[in-house]
Amino acid sequence: MFYTYIIHSDKTGNYYIGCTNNLERRIQEHNANKTHSLKNRGPYRIIYTEQYLTKAEATKRELKIKSYKGGNGFRKLISGRSLPVKRLLAKEKTEGPIPFARSYST
Repeated sequence: MFYTYIIHSDKTGNYYIGCTNNLERRIQEHNANKTHSLKNRGPYRIIYTEQYLTKAEATKRELKIKSYKGGNGFRKLISGRSLPVKRLLAKEKTEGPIPFARSYST
């Protein structure tokens, strides 16, 4: 499985969009400052994920999300108005933070 994800920096308030085959490892790398472009800007938390069967699909979706970063589509994803995010936020309210949740599958 491959994942397209959006993380949020609690320190800077910025968002980062990426893809990986190991979501838990990747967020740990970001928070351990092992990603040069995000060094010393964390801590990060995952706010949105999508799951794909191939790296090509995950990369294609990453580029699509990046193409509308800051626009209505991006705001809808991160605001919780998309159905997968609404489900994730509802679960988080009852169960507490969900750091590695899968919110959408194709």
